[in-house]
Amino acid sequence: MTENEDNGGYLLDNRQSEAGVRFRALAELFDPVTFRHVDRIGIGTGMRCWEVGAGGPSVPLGLAARVGPTGTVVATDIDVSWTRDIADGVIEVLTHDVASDPPPPGAFDLVHARLVLVHVADRAEALRRMVQALRPGGWLLLEDADPMLMPRLCPDESGPEQRLANRLRSDFRTLMAGRGADLAYGRTLPRVLREAGLADVQADAYFPITSPACAVLEDATVRQVRHLLVGQGLATDEEIDRHLSNVTAGRLDLATAPMISAWGRRP
Repeated sequence: MTENEDNGGYLLDNRQSEAGVRFRALAELFDPVTFRHVDRIGIGTGMRCWEVGAGGPSVPLGLAARVGPTGTVVATDIDVSWTRDIADGVIEVLTHDVASDPPPPGAFDLVHARLVLVHVADRAEALRRMVQALRPGGWLLLEDADPMLMPRLCPDESGPEQRLANRLRSDFRTLMAGRGADLAYGRTLPRVLREAGLADVQADAYFPITSPACAVLEDATVRQVRHLLVGQGLATDEEIDRHLSNVTAGRLDLATAPMISAWGRRP
């Protein structure tokens, strides 16, 4: 059994110390986008929400603030290392695999998953279970990356530092694809929601091109997969050290893969 196989085979293992750094950076980058959609949908007092593949605590806490003491937020993940301590009278934390375990009991006003399904091998079954968990009139909000829409880490490939960064990002995508990730999944979300029978489907996309949080995210991600990049001959330690030094020096305009947000209502 390899280091990550007992964590569902996912490339970015929640148990690694860098995972917490990544979750904080992702929250800074994407929580404003997520909660703009949550608020547009109209999630409020007394509602029930299921946060799928929660990862870090920021989204469950934000949902709990909206549903209040009479609402419920069920936060699930295959590894709840970073969320178990936020469980209280509103937030319930469960170890759960969305592709193989039954949905949590009860119907939900909102089911949300961010940067989850792109990593799930049986995406169709995971989606079916999430739709099944919605009450009539409930909303499914899916947010997933589409690395192939903008494959470069540095959109402005202006020199050798940027070319190295982009090559290492391509190597990272090779690792992701090897674990079953669909690197063009995000763009399919509107169609996928319509085919699942949801109504009022809409979608948009967001990606930052330069942000301090992008540098933090890149540093943590590379450190998390460094042993795999070197072990599989995709990069050398010297190349990785040089790239991390460039990231720390602030000489790179770093982007994320576009995050597609799509939402639809169960009739």
